[in-house]
Amino acid sequence: MKKIIVFLFLYSFKLSAQDVGYSQYYDQPMLRNPALAGIFDGDIRVTASYRNQWESVTVPYRTFGLSAEYKTPFHALFSENSTVTYGLQVLRDIAGTSEFSTTQIMPAVNSSFFIGREKVSYISVAFMGGLMQQRFDPAKLQFNDQFVMGSNGTFSILPSSQQTFDQTSVSYFDMAAGVSYNGTLKNEIDLFVGAAGYHLNSPQVGFFKGNKITLNKRVSLNAGLSVPTSEMNRFILYADYFRQFRRIIPMDAVGISTMQFGAMYSWDLSDQIDLSKNFTLGVLYRKNDAIIPVVRLEMYNFLFGLSYDVNVDKLAAASQRRGGLEVIVSYRGFLSSRNESRRQTLCPTFRR
Repeated sequence: MKKIIVFLFLYSFKLSAQDVGYSQYYDQPMLRNPALAGIFDGDIRVTASYRNQWESVTVPYRTFGLSAEYKTPFHALFSENSTVTYGLQVLRDIAGTSEFSTTQIMPAVNSSFFIGREKVSYISVAFMGGLMQQRFDPAKLQFNDQFVMGSNGTFSILPSSQQTFDQTSVSYFDMAAGVSYNGTLKNEIDLFVGAAGYHLNSPQVGFFKGNKITLNKRVSLNAGLSVPTSEMNRFILYADYFRQFRRIIPMDAVGISTMQFGAMYSWDLSDQIDLSKNFTLGVLYRKNDAIIPVVRLEMYNFLFGLSYDVNVDKLAAASQRRGGLEVIVSYRGFLSSRNESRRQTLCPTFRR
């Protein structure tokens, strides 16, 4: 019995530690690559997010997120017009009946070095590290010693189990790093590409003494392209690929991989140059998992995003294709009008 429980909890821990995420990754940059933090028009950005998944099948999996980014100029010895972004990613995920929860508090620093001469382009290098905590409530679970067969062949359930755990909460330090290229090409085309690694310190975790697992490293590859279709409107492409590795050098892939990509079209509804109003529609696809319609509305300094996962995997029949609702609310802006006028031409950004 103990071996079965060890396996189930370590396996669920492994999935939860590596797979917590969002469909709207483009508004949660530090979850896809810390080197994408700060790639926006402004000095500050604060984003709140909520995801509710699989409510039609079981106890819903809920994810709450809060991130903040502050970007400021600095003068590197070999690169003028560079910036450094200080970020913080806070995440709280609660999964299923046992309320298996993951809490993440991860500060990040991203340095973006200006490398362009005839065009605006940056190379960014970022590091992120902080506290991870995972816990569950055994009182919310039922074990086999609670099921008692009666004389008539029916089962009754005892109120408590004799099963014990060495601990129901674990904490550990986790670390990630990333690089990215961000630039503006000819004809006002914006582009970024990046790569990042997570769980670089290979933390060991477990709920039973002597039964711990090493979290597999996770590699992410990211790309985005924003192409103007008129003076005001843009067509946007996104792609992200995630893969687990036991070792990165030499490469030893394990576990699962995830690919998500999609297209969006943004209409600029601004009636004045200094006011921002954009309406965006799009569709994302997570390979072998879900089709995700997306709606975004940007008004002045605020952004509202809404998406819904339509299951296309093996769970589609049971869930009636009802996967996950996701809501994003974000604020971004300049701390002063002086900063705004200075950064209109030189600033890591990706227009959408």
